[in-house]
Amino acid sequence: MAAVQSYNQDFKTHDWHVYLINVNNFALETVLVVSKGYDKKDTTSVMRHSLKVLPAKSFAKIELLQPEVLKLNNWFSVSFFTEEGMLHKDFVFKKNTISEKKIEVLPLMKEKGILAD
Repeated sequence: MAAVQSYNQDFKTHDWHVYLINVNNFALETVLVVSKGYDKKDTTSVMRHSLKVLPAKSFAKIELLQPEVLKLNNWFSVSFFTEEGMLHKDFVFKKNTISEKKIEVLPLMKEKGILAD
């Protein structure tokens, strides 16, 4: 998972979006992503997203991150199928880590952003 900032022409804002990156040599099928923001006193609504297929060596935009949630831990739970069966991985962007100061070159993407833990 990576957070990438891009300029929104319609609203004239710089928005952060979360992408799922598949660096594998195989496709991920029936991808389910569940996300929420949280800290000790606040929790956001749970969001759910799905992708039929994420091809090998590709990426997909999953979610817009509102500026208010950048101060929270942002958790993404990803489940998917491969030839080996169902697999699962959790990713977290720790609170206040999504910032222009922390961007780096991202695998497969021609963008700079922040990789989740």
